[in-house]
Amino acid sequence: MISLFMLRHGTTAWNLEKRVQGHTDIPLLPDTRQELSQLRLASRYRDLAWYCSPLTRTRQTAQAIGLVATPEPALIEMAWGSWEGKTIEGLRRAAPQQMAREEARGRFMTPEGGECPQQVIDRLLSWLATLQPKTDIGVVTHKGVIRAALAEACRWDMVERCPVKPDWGRLLEFSWSAEQGLCFVQCNLPLEGD
Repeated sequence: MISLFMLRHGTTAWNLEKRVQGHTDIPLLPDTRQELSQLRLASRYRDLAWYCSPLTRTRQTAQAIGLVATPEPALIEMAWGSWEGKTIEGLRRAAPQQMAREEARGRFMTPEGGECPQQVIDRLLSWLATLQPKTDIGVVTHKGVIRAALAEACRWDMVERCPVKPDWGRLLEFSWSAEQGLCFVQCNLPLEGD
């Protein structure tokens, strides 16, 4: 069994504007990097094997909190295709019926030229299956990847509200084994400690 701790990257300009980022490589805001650099990561998490998405915002988050994280392509944000750079509200206003149809597909919602959450789940699970058992890990990744993990672990269809309410500045804990799959353990664990 592997304990998996997931952390979303820090704030970018597009986060503040509520724009879909996807694979668009947006850096952290300078203030965010400064705030993160002042955190004292709890010793419980410092010794984990850390991984991050290859995108700048996750690498900067890991570096700012003092982690040496290995870039892992399986942790990259969902590809949002033609929706990248736009807001969900703007997309709903521009094409309300099309968006309602897509959003009703939950795990299979697929932006034009992008991928669906189920594809994110599949690549995450494929990667987890390659890891050594009993090696606890931490990942700095994206909201879309964390939501995909929650969908799998909580058997959430992604149509209804998420069954847990993550605080995006805190860790979520999952467990993984080939026998049990991905299981949700707890959320909103503070990064800081001793």
